[in-house]
Amino acid sequence: MNLKIYFLRHGETVSSQSGTYCGSLDVDLTPEGYQMADDFADAYKNLPWKSVFASPMHRTLVTAKPLCDSLGIDIKLRDGLKEIAYGKWEGKMPEEVDRDFHDDYVRWLADPGWSAPTAGEKGVDIARRSSQVLDEIERTCDGGNVLVVSHKATIRIMLCELLGIDVGRFRDRIGIPVASVTIVEIAERGPLVHVMGDRSHLRKELRERVGS
Repeated sequence: MNLKIYFLRHGETVSSQSGTYCGSLDVDLTPEGYQMADDFADAYKNLPWKSVFASPMHRTLVTAKPLCDSLGIDIKLRDGLKEIAYGKWEGKMPEEVDRDFHDDYVRWLADPGWSAPTAGEKGVDIARRSSQVLDEIERTCDGGNVLVVSHKATIRIMLCELLGIDVGRFRDRIGIPVASVTIVEIAERGPLVHVMGDRSHLRKELRERVGS
């Protein structure tokens, strides 16, 4: 059996609704975000899961918890799955960042792979640490379904790494809405995407919520 990795972005937060940069800030889910986590668990609890890996941030843990609690699965916490650290941009809107850190912001927009938010992390930094988790999954999980619960930028960067897309284009090439699922099979001929950014498991009113 080939390995299938299910990348799940955490549920809605106040930051994902407002559009503020939130990487190292350890925010909670909104009430709707908790409903998103429950909807994911209800939709996917009947899959035979081999393992669950998650970022140790609160928003990812509480997103993974309903599924893991219902199945009695332990969550393997990995720092490599944390969100990009936005440094001095944390908690700020893009307009504020453009005003206060204009030169860094322009460089980051042009190439977030090799340019960092002010005092933050470059895309290649996230690629380096998250690829160690992917290597661990491929090394220790001999086929089956593995859940990876992480964050918007980190999931996009991992997908770039798997699919051979320039990491510097992660913001331009891949969209990962809150509580969405992306499925990649590690097959004989390499990674194969089956589903990208899917939210069909969410109830209608949650699917219709907008946010970054």
